[in-house]
Formats: sequence, C-alpha cells, structure tokens
Amino acid sequence: MYSSSIADAPLVREPLHAPVAHLIRGGMIEGIHYGSVVVLGADGEVQFQLGDIEAAFYPRSALKPVQAVAMARVGLPLDGELLSLAAASHSGEERHLAGTRRILELAALTEDHLRNVPDMPYDPVVRDAWVREGRLPSRLAQNCSGKHAAMLYACRLNGWSLEDYLDPGHPLQQAIAEIVEDLTGQRIARITVDGCGAPLFSVSLHGLARAAARITTAAPGTPEARVADAMREHAEMASGSGRDVAALMRAVPGLLAKDGFEGVQVAALPDGRAVAVKIADGANRARVPVAAAALARAGVDPELLTEFQGEALLGGGQAVGCVRPVRSLEPVVVSACA
Repeated sequence: MYSSSIADAPLVREPLHAPVAHLIRGGMIEGIHYGSVVVLGADGEVQFQLGDIEAAFYPRSALKPVQAVAMARVGLPLDGELLSLAAASHSGEERHLAGTRRILELAALTEDHLRNVPDMPYDPVVRDAWVREGRLPSRLAQNCSGKHAAMLYACRLNGWSLEDYLDPGHPLQQAIAEIVEDLTGQRIARITVDGCGAPLFSVSLHGLARAAARITTAAPGTPEARVADAMREHAEMASGSGRDVAALMRAVPGLLAKDGFEGVQVAALPDGRAVAVKIADGANRARVPVAAAALARAGVDPELLTEFQGEALLGGGQAVGCVRPVRSLEPVVVSACA
C-alpha cells in the first residue's frame, strides 16, 4: 500500500532511458525511440519498469489532474464538464472556449484576466478553420485556458491576488505544490515554467504514476474522485474530438488518462493499477503504442487496445511498417507489423 510519508526529491540527472519502441520498415528496425515506462500494481508496487523511472523529469500537462485536485481542495466548486476542462489540454473547439468563458463568468472575470500565452487552437482541423476565418491567436484558444480560468476562480474564492497567480510564491501555486508532493509521495525536485506560463513541478515518472493511482482510488466525493469522475465522464472536454487520450478512456472502462507534451502519458484504473510513460524524444507516434503496451502489462484486455497499437509507416502510399513497442514491454500484445 501507499505510504503517507513524503520521500526526498528525485535526483536531477541525465535520465538513463532505454529503447521502448522500434520503428519497423520492411521488416527491419529503421529507428529506435528511447524512453522510460513504469507499471504499478493495485498494491502500489512496481510490477514492471523500463529505463529510468526515478530520475527527476517534467510531467508537463500529465500533471494537470493533480493541479485540478489541488484547486478542488482549496474550494473550487466545479464538477462535470467544467472540472474536466480545468484539467484539460483542450483542442480549442467551441465547447472548450465556451466552457472557459463560463468558468470566468462564474468568477466574475473576463478573458483579459488570463495570463496564459495567446495561441491558436491545438487541433489542426480547428486551427485551420480558425485561420480561414481570420482569427488571431488568443488566450482563450490556447490549450491550457480552462486550467488558467479555474486557477483564477480558485483565487477569487479565496481572496487571493489575481495579477500574480502564476508566481510560484503565490498562495495558489504553493497549495498546488503541496498537493503535488502529497499525491506523488515525494518532494519536488525543481520548479520551472510550463509552456502556458504556469509553474511546472519536476517529480519522477514513478511519482507521477503513484499520483494517478491515488486519484483513481480515492473515496467517492473527495476532490480526487471528483476530478477522476469528471475527466472520465467528459473525456472530450479534457482533450478534444478525435484525440487519442479521449479514445483511450472510452475504450477502457474506468480508465483515467492524461497526456503531456514531450511524450508523456499517465493512466490509472479504479483499483490503483497505473502506468506512466516518457518518450525521450517527445514523439507522439511512440507514446501511444508504448502506453497501450504498458496498460496490457497492467492487465488491461489487449482486445480493448487494438486501435492504439501505433500508426502505420507508409512507403509509396502503402503501409510498409509501424512503430512497435520493444518485445520486453509487449509480450502479451501482437502488433500489426512483424
């Protein structure tokens, strides 16, 4: 079982990543993706590991469910779609923009109060339509706007200052850091700035998986359970239409999953089984099949994971290979390519 004590911060070092996926073309290994993988059992013990699961790393947006739990613990009253959006890396669809506006309205605030960076929508189809309409980058369209609106709402409810809510010394960010350490079970190794401008906390891959497991196994009605329920029931609000992380949550009953830039993926089941993946070169084409293989390692029925086995490699417009997890990771799944 999980300990209530908090361990020392993971070491900041060059990660000892290992091969986690092969790029197969015409039956030969054309390239190798390095990374690290951890699989936790329902008892919290490491059932499988590959690479370096204890070095400090940046979880990027895979840490958003933890940030959302922290905001719920300080009084954020959101549930359902809006709480899912608070933990989102959204695609910039109109429902995401409307939801972010709604959170701001509840806080009696406007888009001008947001301090995330202006950007175009994340989804390429939505972004192309945005450009055709002559719309400019905006803070609302940026994929973290739901989280930032929720941060502002939490500040408003607690009487905290709004202008500096992204400062690591701000009461909100101090509260988030405390919950990061609580749920990961380890001290934060380093703090920097994420792409959206919010503080980014460095933990270990092992700690990230542990946090996801603690969220999915929390008692009903707790902030952790509220976040897990919201994201699972409204997976498209936490990501977007056509996104692999939403499809994964729909495919595997009870699964909570969150992706992050630079090849990060975390997922956990209601009984505490959890996986976390970091692809060293940040490649999404490796993140998805490696995460699926890790879930199969955790005991998920491989038949539920067939659509996540990786994109085909094309030659002359025809499939000639694929991205395949290494054999040590994938003994229970037969990939589409040899």
